[in-house]
Order: sequence, then C-alpha cells, then structure tokens
Amino acid sequence: MEAVVVDAGSSLLKAGFAVPDQPPSMMIPTQMKRMPEDGPMGDVSLIEETVDPISRGLITDWEAMEDLLHHVLYSGLGWEIGDESQILFTDPLSTPKAIREHLVQLMFETFNVSGFYAIEQAVLSLYAVGRISGCAVDIGHGKLDIAPVIEGAVHHIASRRLEIGGMDLTRLLAQELGKSNPHINVSISEVEKIKEQYACCAEDDIAYAKIEQLCQEEKHTLPDGQVMTIGKERYMVGEALFQPSLLGLDSDGIVDQLVRSISTVSSENHRQLLENTVICGGTVSLTGFEERFQKEASLCSSAVHPSLVKAPEYMPENLEMYSAWIGGAILAKVVFPQNQHITKGDYDENGPSIVHRKCY
Repeated sequence: MEAVVVDAGSSLLKAGFAVPDQPPSMMIPTQMKRMPEDGPMGDVSLIEETVDPISRGLITDWEAMEDLLHHVLYSGLGWEIGDESQILFTDPLSTPKAIREHLVQLMFETFNVSGFYAIEQAVLSLYAVGRISGCAVDIGHGKLDIAPVIEGAVHHIASRRLEIGGMDLTRLLAQELGKSNPHINVSISEVEKIKEQYACCAEDDIAYAKIEQLCQEEKHTLPDGQVMTIGKERYMVGEALFQPSLLGLDSDGIVDQLVRSISTVSSENHRQLLENTVICGGTVSLTGFEERFQKEASLCSSAVHPSLVKAPEYMPENLEMYSAWIGGAILAKVVFPQNQHITKGDYDENGPSIVHRKCY
C-alpha cells in the first residue's frame, strides 16, 4: 500500500496516497461539528458545537484531531484496522517540539502506523516545483510564513511567521461591509464566500488610492434575499497583505518582509533564494495577487529582486493550493523506500523524541 500524505491546515486538510502528479484525493474542512455530551440522546434542540482542531496552523485540540484523522484515514482513504500503512505529515514552520512529539506518539500508539515521517511545509512547497533551495511564502488561513530554504533545510533564524491569514482578511472584509451595509446582517461563513467571489488586488498602491476615491459598486444577493453593495471593500482584502496597517498592524508588507528575511542570510545565498521564490496557500489565488507581488518585487530596494518560480507543466492545476502536499508525495517516494523514516522499532526503542533526530 502506498504511503499516505497529510497536510493539515487551519481551514482545509489535504490527504491522499503519495501520487505526486495528482492532487490530493481528499480536501475537506478542518473545522468539525460536535454535539454536546451532556443532554439526552436524540434531543434535536441541542445545538451543534463547532470545533477547530487547528488554530493558526498548529494543532490545539488533540481529541478533535484524532477524530478527524480517524475519519480521513479509515473512512476516507480505506485503511483497515491492523493493516495501516506508512504516513508522512507536513509540519508548519517552527512547530513546537511538544506538538511534533504528540503527533508521532498518536500515530504509533493510536493509529498503529508502520512508519512515520514529518518535514516542514516550506521545504515541500519548493520540492513541488523542483527546487531544493529558495524561499517559500505561504499565506494560509491563519498565518503567513516566510521561510528561506537552503539545500532542503529551513533557515530558521531568518524565517518569519506573521499572524495574518485568510481568516483575518475575511474579518476585515466583514468589518468593512458592515460599515457600507449597516442594516444587513451576514454570517462570517457567507463573508468567506463573498471574499472568494469578489476579493482582488489593485495593480499597485497608487491604483488602490484611486479605487478608494472612485470604485464601481456591485450588487450581491445573499441567500436570504437581502441585497448588499460591494465596492472598494473587495480591494482592501488584497491590499492588506501589502499594507498591513489596514489590519491595524505596524509591520511591513509581504514583499518587504521577504526581502528583509533574506537579508539576514549569508549574502552568497541571496540570489539563489530570491530568484527561487514560491508563493503558496489558498490566499494567493486572489485575483491580481501574483501580478501585484511581482510588481512590488520589481520595485524593491534589494540588489536582487524576488522572482517567482512557475510550477512544471506536468503538475496539477492550482498547485499553490496544495504544493506542500505534492512535495510530500514526492518525498514519500524517497524516504520510505530508503528507510529514512521512523519505524515502529525506532519509536519503541527511543520514544516520541526520536522525531527530532530522524525528521528535521
């Protein structure tokens, strides 16, 4: 049986058997619904609770995470109890040691996997486009990671994590739509759909300033029949990545953050890192984002300008949505056949701490 690759984010979990030239067979919401434990069975008046096993990219509810993985592995991918295969997990940037140890313990002691491996998402996103060195800019649902990678290893001192993600952009959009449509109540889940349909990036900050003054408005009909107006708010979503002050943050925009991150690495690596930049995560699919990123990059003050790496033509479409998973599928074809992974014997002999020695 092929190894399974799991890339669990704050919004979506991507999972499937390691087939590198195909998208993951499962892409499901990470958020779960749970009925309250107290109360009579069958009581339809009980309200379902929503549970988020992962927050800002890191596992925070292990009970819920175990339930989610059980559904994915046994119901979704067809594992059978007693016949579990090997598994590779993608690690968010700078995952705490305790979380890595808890995950490997869960896999061997609860799921009885025959082999385990974990590696950081930034490395895998570069593998997906055929690079072992470069810089990964990952804009997820709950965080923004900038990670220089040299010869397959993340340069942690130079890496940056910002707690800006798709969820923060959705909240910004909800706030601004509330100002322009004060008499309409709309759920955050509906705002998420509006963001996916309308949000975009202006060509540059000058174009954004003009849009603020004069922007064509559109009418959007909500499921309950209410009609709301959407204007300049749609551009604020993308602009916040280049002007975080729109989110109330005192920090540089995404391209400046990238250049400053690379500047802390040895100068002999600057060109290799900047000219092999990969952008990934659901938020980069915003209309006009890639063009705006490249324009900002061409105007930055560094001697070498960031340059985006394009995915090979044989790779699946929308690779940026699951590039870490694809990179994991590529790596799984190497680490498991070559016995570079953690085996059950390794785990029994050394305990959870073995993950820091064999998965780095």
